[in-house]
Amino acid sequence: MTLNPASTGRPADCRSGHLPRSAGSSGMSLHTAQGRRKYLTPDERARFIAVAGRQPPEILTLCLVLAWTGCRVSEALALTHADLDRAGGIVSLHSLKKRRTGIVRDVPVPDGVMAILDLVHDLEPSERRLWPIVRSTAWQQVKAVMREAGVGASAASPKGLRHGFGVHALRSGVPLTLLQRWLGHASLSTTAIYADVLGAEEREIAARMW
Repeated sequence: MTLNPASTGRPADCRSGHLPRSAGSSGMSLHTAQGRRKYLTPDERARFIAVAGRQPPEILTLCLVLAWTGCRVSEALALTHADLDRAGGIVSLHSLKKRRTGIVRDVPVPDGVMAILDLVHDLEPSERRLWPIVRSTAWQQVKAVMREAGVGASAASPKGLRHGFGVHALRSGVPLTLLQRWLGHASLSTTAIYADVLGAEEREIAARMW
């Protein structure tokens, strides 16, 4: 199955005001100790989605959900048919890192992504898992796609996709508070680390005003 990355759409351009540039209080960083980035660039993200379109259908859909929701691999593997709202274009993710159970965050995805999920998995209101595989298998599948897409070594992990989603969302104008909800961060200061990354792209952002 092949996929045109453009067909999946992009997040709504919800313009926010000034973005804080404070570091996350959790100590989370988007760079290694050697200064190498741990997130996918826009080009790497586009290549990853394009290469995913040439994979077996179940690998394609796993890659799309990771790329377009910013969820953790364990959260993706916990998804059932009932967690996908075809009409609303919503993926309901169960926040597995929270101490309290039953915490769900709803993340919108492009119409094209939901259509592919429905086509591949024949969505129905059931508790059947979308990907009945273990985490290590999912990791290997995603890593293979990243390798073929030429993703930099320090960013070549499922967490690199999560970080890439955060950066992509802010570059697209998604408000920081909304991104916090989508990613399931307890503190806004954790989400704010993605605003720091935009500092390296300030000229590109400023050019939008010219």
